[in-house]
Amino acid sequence: MELTPEERRMLSGEDGPATKKAMEILLALGAIYGADRLLPVTSVQISGVSFDNLGEAGLEFLTEMAEGGGRVRVLTTLNPAGMDVENWQALGIDPDFARNQQRVIQAYARMGAATTCSCTPYLFGNLPRFGEHIAWAESSAVCYANAVLGARTNREGGPSALAAALTGRTPRYGLHLDENRRPGLTVRVEADLRGTRDFGALGVAVGRAVEARPGKPIPYLRGVAAAGVDELKSFCASLATYGGLAMFHMEGVTPESGLHAPPAETLTLTRRDLDEAIRSLDSAQGEADFVSLGCPHLSLDEVRRLAERLAGRRVRKTFWITTSRPVKRLADEMGYTAVIEAAGAVFAVDTCCVVAPIRGRFKVLVTDSAKACYYAAAKNGFATRFLPFEEVIEEALK
Repeated sequence: MELTPEERRMLSGEDGPATKKAMEILLALGAIYGADRLLPVTSVQISGVSFDNLGEAGLEFLTEMAEGGGRVRVLTTLNPAGMDVENWQALGIDPDFARNQQRVIQAYARMGAATTCSCTPYLFGNLPRFGEHIAWAESSAVCYANAVLGARTNREGGPSALAAALTGRTPRYGLHLDENRRPGLTVRVEADLRGTRDFGALGVAVGRAVEARPGKPIPYLRGVAAAGVDELKSFCASLATYGGLAMFHMEGVTPESGLHAPPAETLTLTRRDLDEAIRSLDSAQGEADFVSLGCPHLSLDEVRRLAERLAGRRVRKTFWITTSRPVKRLADEMGYTAVIEAAGAVFAVDTCCVVAPIRGRFKVLVTDSAKACYYAAAKNGFATRFLPFEEVIEEALK
């Protein structure tokens, strides 16, 4: 692999052992995928933040990199942690877990990462421009960056994203290359889409169809009349979860859709297909005991809608509102937080129902997130109800 003088210096250890280790990680990754050189990146988003996923071995690696002089060279934010770092007691988090989670956050802070823990970095300042090369790790954020923003990133693992942050580099392969961003399947959508649940259901249907095809082609969607930020982040999360996809094109919506002709091979999805996807995730029997919104993390507009719906009312079930701390602070200033908390809902900032250590605490989750449904069943053993945003709120009030 061709290296610049600066890259050779980092590899030699002149910038410290952590930077040297980071370069070794990137070169090994590049060799696996046949990269000819490294690319400068403008931002990084790191997964492997929840101690529930990292464990002691992962924490030891982070500590070693921090003690080895590792310092980020570009804007770097973190994926959700396993708890609200300021309000973990109110969420019923075990104190031993909390201590270990704080050690993880402190290790990242020592390396200069912004310890804002969120799967939606594009909502609070980590917003790359069209065509920029970045190194992001969280699956829904990667899909959003590639498809909606037109930035370029592969889905990084925790170590490779950290390595990119410490060097400002990533190997040149995969979705950094024009030829790998071309669509291979047209998906004609013949259904009206309303809200985050419908877009999540569309992601389930498209993801499952693509997952079953050789090579997992990038889909080119036609027939979607309009899609806002909240609908697109829901679709990205679902598509990444059920199809393992890091990119799509949506005619008239995403910036690179106009660069490509729709592929000849076509899949048609109707309202019946979306309803079947919804039924497959809405299978809980019995009373729900856990309600959650914010997978991916809620936008300020979604928090506003929630506050308007809860004003003067009282929830009767455990209701987590998960979002990033910057969005929560804006909600504080706008008065939304006071309304929501007065209704008895609880903000779970910095975390979410996917990465928090909540297995065994609940039986039935109600959500508008197809991704949350997947992990509720696969990771935590919960049954799920998959409802529209407004109906999720109403379920919490019953």
